[in-house]
Amino acid sequence: MHIHIVHAHPEKTSYNNALTEAAFEHLAHAGHNVTKSDLYLEQFDPVERGAHYKNRADRDVFAALNEQRHASGNDTLPIDVHREIESLRSADLLVLQFPLWWHGPPAILKGWMDRVFVNGGLFSSRMRYDTGYFSGKRALVSVTTGAPQKAFGPGCRGGDFEVMLWPLHYSLHYTGYSVLRPFVSYGIQGHGYSYEREDSLRVRLKQNLSACRGYLSKIDEIEPLKFPGWSDWDEDGRALT
Repeated sequence: MHIHIVHAHPEKTSYNNALTEAAFEHLAHAGHNVTKSDLYLEQFDPVERGAHYKNRADRDVFAALNEQRHASGNDTLPIDVHREIESLRSADLLVLQFPLWWHGPPAILKGWMDRVFVNGGLFSSRMRYDTGYFSGKRALVSVTTGAPQKAFGPGCRGGDFEVMLWPLHYSLHYTGYSVLRPFVSYGIQGHGYSYEREDSLRVRLKQNLSACRGYLSKIDEIEPLKFPGWSDWDEDGRALT
């Protein structure tokens, strides 16, 4: 199986980087073909704008969807976007690794989606949801957060991960991916923030890395999250009862 990891953390000594490296090494050792995009290291530009398109469909007004569709049809997508799309096309499983910042992914990852999931190439009016471009492929979110696990859930202080990850999960579903249950790493304390003894934290994070490897070892057994498809809506997009 070909697995592509998109890593979104600016610090190479971070626990996110440790998770990415653990996943990469474990999956490669298991015989999979593993590739990686490190968005910060590669200085990926997350801002979609007209300057990215040299062969513009409309030089007077920038409309992202129009320019993406035009560039996709004329094979003039920006080089960095083309490279990322090729990585996605060849992968059977996409893994997104990032920290939870302000109850969502870092801006660079959201911008990566803005630019890489191009209109006309990876989605259209009918090529989406369960008939999406990546139908038959799977996606997994691996996310870290500083607060302990008990602080998360419906009505809890830290928020509900099912709600906070919904926009990202639904966007992956929108492009056709079968979205697997996420792997959440809790209590990843940053520099200057400490809620437990250092020796206890070190042991727990080591155990979490082992749990991540174990989760990836059973990747074929993980049931995808449930999302509606075309047969669940009427012609106006409303849920059928």
